[in-house]
Amino acid sequence: MSDHHTYKKIEIVGSSKQSIDDAIRNAIKQANKTTRNLEWFEVTETRGHIVDGDVAHFQVSLKIGFRIENS
Repeated sequence: MSDHHTYKKIEIVGSSKQSIDDAIRNAIKQANKTTRNLEWFEVTETRGHIVDGDVAHFQVSLKIGFRIENS
């Protein structure tokens, strides 16, 4: 067992028609399918799409940190 951890960050973009929160959760769920040891996230950018004066789509850029195995 190590007394320290080493992490790596990836950057992904999540989207949703419902909310920013849903876009974040969608991104994390998808990342979790192919990346192990996810530990934290940071929203770096938020944007959306407007149709007929209303929000039609939310999009968020995330940095996700995961612990490198055996570190």
